[in-house]
Amino acid sequence: MRNINKIIWGVILLAVGVIFALNALGVTNIDFWFPGWWTLFIIIPCGVGIFTGRDRWGNVFGLLVGVSLLLWQLDIVDLSFLWKLIVPAIIIVIALKMIIRGLGQKDSEKVIDISINASSGTAIFGGKEMNFDGQVFEGCELTAIFGGVECDLSRAIIEKDCVIKATSIFGGIDVMMPDGVNVKVNSTNIFGGTDDECNRNPNSSVTVYVEAVSIFGGVDLR
Repeated sequence: MRNINKIIWGVILLAVGVIFALNALGVTNIDFWFPGWWTLFIIIPCGVGIFTGRDRWGNVFGLLVGVSLLLWQLDIVDLSFLWKLIVPAIIIVIALKMIIRGLGQKDSEKVIDISINASSGTAIFGGKEMNFDGQVFEGCELTAIFGGVECDLSRAIIEKDCVIKATSIFGGIDVMMPDGVNVKVNSTNIFGGTDDECNRNPNSSVTVYVEAVSIFGGVDLR
């Protein structure tokens, strides 16, 4: 999946480079600076994310917002009309996501809550570093709001299934996972992203469940 992502972005950059070259040679006269050109920074990543990302619902919502803003910039729709639709659109997307996930969830899937012994780390307009070297890890709750949280589990002792809840709002959360454990990620991204690069072991006796929420932020799992 990562290779497909690189290929798609490579094709997009190649197309942009070719157009710039043709414009410079006078072969074409394509204007990149049309009204609302900045919405492409929303539309293109979300469009790519629908086919390559984990959180397709978040990317679908982002794509709808980006296209709506572009239509507004092109004077095709009125801004006041868009504002009336934004809140209902958020509710509908979240509701559909919950319904589809509920219908698709197997009875055999294990659902666990975060342990009462779980740790917590919060960074608001600042930074927070957490290191669990040689410690028994039973889960944690991480929150980054206009800040950053780094949680190092690379040498932690994980004896049973546990949960990591990571919420990033205009911030970033980095989690370094240990080798030899299985990792299952459930993410919700709105103008944000969850990057999963864990070296997981599906045959492990323990599983780390990650519940990630990124709103104008990011959660990185390594």
